[in-house]
Amino acid sequence: MVFNSSICCLLLYIFIVVSSISSTNSLKTENHKSVNQTFRSEEDLQKLKKTIATRLQKINKPAVKTIQVPNGDIIDCVLTHKQLAFDHPLLKGQKPMDLPKSLREKNQSGNMSDFQLWNLFGESCPEGTIPVRRVTEQDMLRAYSINSFGKKLADPVPHDHAVAIVSQDEYFGAQATFNVWSPYVEVQSEFSLSQMWVSSGTDGEDLNSIEAGWHVYPHLYGDNRPRFFIYWTADAYKSTGCYNLACPGFVHTNQNFPIGAALPKFSTYKGQQFAITLKIMKDKNTGNWLLVIGAGNIIGYWPTTLFSHLKNDADEIHFGGEIVNEKSRGAHTSTAMGSGHFAEEGFGKAAYIRNMQVIDSDNKLIPLENPTYVASNPNCYNIQGKYSPKWGDHMYFGGPGKSDKCP
Repeated sequence: MVFNSSICCLLLYIFIVVSSISSTNSLKTENHKSVNQTFRSEEDLQKLKKTIATRLQKINKPAVKTIQVPNGDIIDCVLTHKQLAFDHPLLKGQKPMDLPKSLREKNQSGNMSDFQLWNLFGESCPEGTIPVRRVTEQDMLRAYSINSFGKKLADPVPHDHAVAIVSQDEYFGAQATFNVWSPYVEVQSEFSLSQMWVSSGTDGEDLNSIEAGWHVYPHLYGDNRPRFFIYWTADAYKSTGCYNLACPGFVHTNQNFPIGAALPKFSTYKGQQFAITLKIMKDKNTGNWLLVIGAGNIIGYWPTTLFSHLKNDADEIHFGGEIVNEKSRGAHTSTAMGSGHFAEEGFGKAAYIRNMQVIDSDNKLIPLENPTYVASNPNCYNIQGKYSPKWGDHMYFGGPGKSDKCP
């Protein structure tokens, strides 16, 4: 009996150890993508936090005024000429450019408060400053690594997209109206978006891309709210560029609009529809690429010196939706695109992008010429291109992800 009891105890001990190791390895595998989710000693953790604090000090410039938004965001009002953009080696010593005279008057028009949660509480930044969403330690700890914070991965997991593409001319910008949704995102590191791309160069090699739209991206923000975002790269996402203002580059000029902040209004299925109009256009005088929202509200610009191919013009414009598919449960993700409903359901049910236009060499908005509509995985997310006198070139797109049609 003693011998049998000892064996039983030994077997129980081995089972507990093996289970513990298996559980630990499982947790490590599941959480390998976040810098704070591996097992560390207290000393390692303190070193990590010190590194993060140093990085945050570089990103978060001193604030003239700080605004705490009820959703948890902190908005810092930073002197325009002291913003992070001017830490870029090619922009050091510069100051924000003067707005083009043709848009200066319009820059003060439009109801910006419709699109930014912080404005709803009567808050604003003083003249001569810009609103910047503060990057926190928690934001940084969710990153794949300290150095990759705010960047897309050059070799990402599979994406699904539904896009309209034009690529038969020289383009000097684009404009469209995007209705905003709050799609379900299955896991923190996946996202769902609707945006436009202005690009030139070779994908995977030296692609230059300027992007703007709305997305839901828990990994970046720590929540599931739809947010306005921008992105840029000059080398196919390898080392240059970032989301919003997480790295030097984009020059913010509008004191009323914090990039990366939550959009308080979004569309509901069979309910009210909310949309934002975005324009990216090349300023012919400076060569810089302007970002414009709504009725002529200039938000800022991407300096032409950041780019190689986009120094001149763009050779491709995309409009559409995109999701990340990590297959975390061994099947296609259930992350939704747009409203989570297919294109054929139409207005009030599916996501849309309307009045899609490009800007020609005379700085005029013109219709799309022979757009190509592409859905990479139509059983999961599809697209329908249409035309009407009121909405011009427009598209419905989206889908639920994992379903009977999309296993």
